[in-house]
Amino acid sequence: MQKTIITEGRAKLPSGSRGFSLVEMIVAVGLFAIVMVICVATLFALVNANRKAQALQSVMNNLNVSLDGMARAVRMGSTFNCGASAPFTGTRDCANGSTEFTFEHYGGDTSNFNDQWQYKFVCPVSLAGDGTCPTGGYIARSEDGGTTFNAVTAPEISINSMNFYVTGSTRDDTSQPLVIMVVKGTAASNSSRTSTSFHIQVAATQRLIDL
Repeated sequence: MQKTIITEGRAKLPSGSRGFSLVEMIVAVGLFAIVMVICVATLFALVNANRKAQALQSVMNNLNVSLDGMARAVRMGSTFNCGASAPFTGTRDCANGSTEFTFEHYGGDTSNFNDQWQYKFVCPVSLAGDGTCPTGGYIARSEDGGTTFNAVTAPEISINSMNFYVTGSTRDDTSQPLVIMVVKGTAASNSSRTSTSFHIQVAATQRLIDL
């Protein structure tokens, strides 16, 4: 057992019980600082990535809500008219697709063409040869027969192409009216430079029996 030796009023540590030197302390603090910087940087990166993912999810939720609302309105509507110009009289199929679709909303007056609803794909510039919008567009809705349109998709959503396919719109034919909406585009949040592409197809059948 080692004993502490008292020399000139001070306790003398036994041999082999020396503390840390200044160099060792500097090295230890430096390593600790490096590890903490790496950990904090990683934590901030994860938090930022999570915020971007949540913002992008919010944008996609907006698109899903818009398309669900369109499908719900179409299912409750009647007198489907695809690709026609105002006034939207009668019904019309478009098996080859169109960027415009008009119908009589639920509870509307079938003899009043000024209260019909219309959905259409709006592109700020001319469509390319393949039907896509070079700058990205949006989906708009009119509730007064195609006079006034309002966007139904968020500005963060860029629609590259959209087509409505309508079959069975003629009354008393052998098929129930069916509308298929095909949407392609990209979505990106304002706080993120990253974007995600989407290709969505929505089908809606008229609830009112028309066979």
